[in-house]
Amino acid sequence: MPLGDGTGPKGQGPGTGGGMGSGRGRMGGNRPGSGPSGECVCPKCGTETSHQVGFPCYKQSCPKCGTKMVRE
Repeated sequence: MPLGDGTGPKGQGPGTGGGMGSGRGRMGGNRPGSGPSGECVCPKCGTETSHQVGFPCYKQSCPKCGTKMVRE
């Protein structure tokens, strides 16, 4: 605010940031805590199962080959 008129430098101030408001859950993406929706996928054979709330994909074993699942 060089003149004290409240304008400040262009592009700065409230409402101008990119933020991380889009995404799933509290952290977004495929990390733990990424929300209730989504799928668990086997990295070895590609089998997909529904993600169960409260049970992380990395603790589930693939029903076909037994490999630990990952979050998609």
